[in-house]
Formats: sequence, C-alpha cells, structure tokens
Amino acid sequence: MDKLSKNTTLCGKLLKYIYIIYMKMNTNFFLFFNYVKMSSTWGQSAWFIKNFYKSSETTRSAFYSQNIFYSIFSKNTNLKDTFYKWFVGIIDGNGIFYFFKNKKGIWTFCFKVTQNKKNVRLLYHIKTMIEVGSVNITQNSIAEFLIQDSKIIIKYVLPIIDKYPLLTSKDFNYKKFREAILISENISISKKIKDNKITIIYNKVIPNNYVSSAWINITEITIYNVNIIISKEWIIGFTEVNGSFYLVKKEQYEISHMFEIKQKQDKIILDAISIILPIKVYNNKSYWICITTNKNDIYHIINYYKNTLKGIKSMEYRIWSRSFIKNLSFSELEIIGNKMKKISYTK
Repeated sequence: MDKLSKNTTLCGKLLKYIYIIYMKMNTNFFLFFNYVKMSSTWGQSAWFIKNFYKSSETTRSAFYSQNIFYSIFSKNTNLKDTFYKWFVGIIDGNGIFYFFKNKKGIWTFCFKVTQNKKNVRLLYHIKTMIEVGSVNITQNSIAEFLIQDSKIIIKYVLPIIDKYPLLTSKDFNYKKFREAILISENISISKKIKDNKITIIYNKVIPNNYVSSAWINITEITIYNVNIIISKEWIIGFTEVNGSFYLVKKEQYEISHMFEIKQKQDKIILDAISIILPIKVYNNKSYWICITTNKNDIYHIINYYKNTLKGIKSMEYRIWSRSFIKNLSFSELEIIGNKMKKISYTK
C-alpha cells in the first residue's frame, strides 16, 4: 500500500472515530438534560445552548458514570474508602447528628444529611452506597437522607467517621452523639444510669472557637500539613454542599466567572482550602468565604474539579467551566447566567 493510500485509510478511521465520540457525547448530553427537566423557557435560546454544548473535547460526561467518579482520585484507592472520604466532606458541610428524649422518656438518635430538593440525586447516591437509610422530601422542599435506627447508625455510620474524622467543629457534636448512642445500646448499664449519663452528655456546650481534634497538633497551615489532613475527596464532598460556581456582573458590560465556598465557623477549613486551590479567604461579617474571579484561579479550579462532582453541582460546574473556556460574548454569558440561576440553589 502506497503512502497516499495509507494516509487516506488513516483519515477515514480517524473521522469514523470522531463521529462515534460525537454521537456518544450528544447522547449523554440528551440524557443529562432529560434528567434535569429544564423549563420550557430554554426554548428562546435553544440555538445558542445547542451550539454551546457541542464540546470540543472527546471525554465522556461524568454525570452518569460512577466509575469516573472514583477514578479521578487514585487508581489504587479502595472504592469504598474513596466514597467514605467524600461522604465525610458532605457531613462536614451539611450533616447533622442529634439526639433527644421523646415523650415516653426514651432517648432517640438520628443522623441526617439535608439538601435542597433540587439536589436529591446526591442523597440517593449516598443511600445506594451506604445501603441503609431513607430519602424523604419535607413540606419545606428540603430533601433528607435519614437514619433513625441506633443499631444501624452504630454499624454503618460511626465506623466511617471514626476512620475519617470530621474536620469542622461538627466533630464536637459527633463525639457527644457517639458517646451517648453507645451508652444507650450498652446492655450492661441500667436504664437509670444510662439516662443520667446521656443527660450529662446532652447538656455539654461546645467551647468557643472549638477546633476539630484533627487539627490539634497543627501549629501552622502549610501545604504539607494540609495535605496530610484534607483529602481531595473530602474537598469535593464539602464543595457539593458548600461551594458555588456562578457568573457575576461586575460592570455594565462585563460578566466574570466566580467560585466560592462559604463557612460560618471553622476559618481553619477555608484557610486550608485556600492553600490547595489556591484562593484568598475573606471575612464577610457573618461568615468566612473563599472567593475568586481571577482568571488564573478559575483555570486551576476548572482542572481541579473536572469529572469529580456528583450532585447538582456537577451540572452547575459543567455549564460554568465550558462558558469560561469558550470565551463567550457578554450577551451569551448573560443567557448562561440566567439559566444557571434556575438550576442552582442557596443552601
């Protein structure tokens, strides 16, 4: 076969391969938006959205692929451990451990993760991986992943957090909860003694400026120390519930891409995240915030979160990152920004 024939054959194979990838990407994109069930108002700018999402990349969508979700961290990482680290990030962001004495005088223990109902898919993923618990939608449109059985909490939840400790001040509530729930299930202790012990634990108040025990031996926030304590999986999980990717109008005809993570307490967490990403930490009176519109920072953040997020933030990130890479006009970004407002939510 002569050189020209070889090149022709090679080009033909390449075009065939590109066509297959193109078809798969468009199929994934259709399924992605079919799941979300966008409102009919998208129709006005359908021509733009359609062209916007014809990616120049050949990577498949990670939205439906659990395998891709795991592979972005480490090929040698145990899949369950990868999930557990991510799950602890979710709990640090929006998990709740609580217990109380009911009307019958019985101590009741509950663990839950709450989200806006738009992000209920995230909770179903947790339920699938944990293999216990229930997912419910409250009257206030809040989605909950809930476990109320003490024995199940002890068997399935406690071992995860004992292995991968909470990094925020929720560590205090967890330790109260853990101590109390183990006492409640201890058959060698009388009911009266149980009640007294659990009551004492229940009345404990978190000290001012409490810091998770994970940070006790850390005297300086350095990249070395941070990487020992915080895993990428944890940051992804924490971002799922506390992070935001959005567009902001800075001037009359200027729209910038912005990324932020908020936290009312635990400045040490944002200090650590700011070293990893890296972005600056600011005090906004009622909360601490990592925030940036710097283009170099945005490039780094896009690469860091690529093919990682699992819930509604996955869609938010994809729209946000692609609109940045494509260097769109003001009017195009304005359309994208308005659509993003409809799918995002405030925690």
